[in-house]
Amino acid sequence: MNPGLPSRVQGGMRALSLALAAAWLGAVAPAAAEPAAKADDACAEKAAAALQRRYEAVRDLSARFEQESRSVALGGPAATARSKGSVVIAKPGRMRWSYEEPEPSLVVSDGSELWIYDEANREAQRLTVTEGYLSGAAVSFLLGAGEIRRDFAVRALECGPSSVLLELVPRQPASYEKLEARTDPRSGELLETTVVDLLGNRTRVVLHDLRVNQGPDPKLFRFEPPPGVHVVELEPAH
Repeated sequence: MNPGLPSRVQGGMRALSLALAAAWLGAVAPAAAEPAAKADDACAEKAAAALQRRYEAVRDLSARFEQESRSVALGGPAATARSKGSVVIAKPGRMRWSYEEPEPSLVVSDGSELWIYDEANREAQRLTVTEGYLSGAAVSFLLGAGEIRRDFAVRALECGPSSVLLELVPRQPASYEKLEARTDPRSGELLETTVVDLLGNRTRVVLHDLRVNQGPDPKLFRFEPPPGVHVVELEPAH
């Protein structure tokens, strides 16, 4: 993440960039986990293939979201932050995350630039979107060109007839360690996703009231700073 961003926004953006793959796959409210069966390569292959088919069928989505970030402080207790709001995502590379709680804020990208608007502080941060900012597999999914088995090393941690827990480890260097995805292997729907970063922090994102392939207005992905808002130009991370 860019070191110039406030810690609250960094945490939110980490979840946004790394959970985009999960969003494309049609996340729904998590179901109760089934007793784990023996996980094997065939189980992982089947579940990953179903996820890929689901991903390829989705052009855009809108939903309500709940986000939970658990930060593991070095030498101290873990802290959990929760937020919620609404999201619209469209291939290629467009998104609009409207945070309502714990305080209003907005993250908007048209695929070439990204805006972070802090309503309370009347400040908008602008960043050119490059592969230096959203790296590796996250970029592939954001651009609509992701292939799960190409971009991730996949294994099944749990395997049941209607619930499989996959571990997705990026094959190329990335700003996160892995993605854990609980999926329905029959439909390819993602039931729950957790992103684990390089420090062990965990971010869980769940979507509700999901609607796909609605053709959102392109204007949703553009942002004009309101009058009087201070604009900060951020440099892409290297």
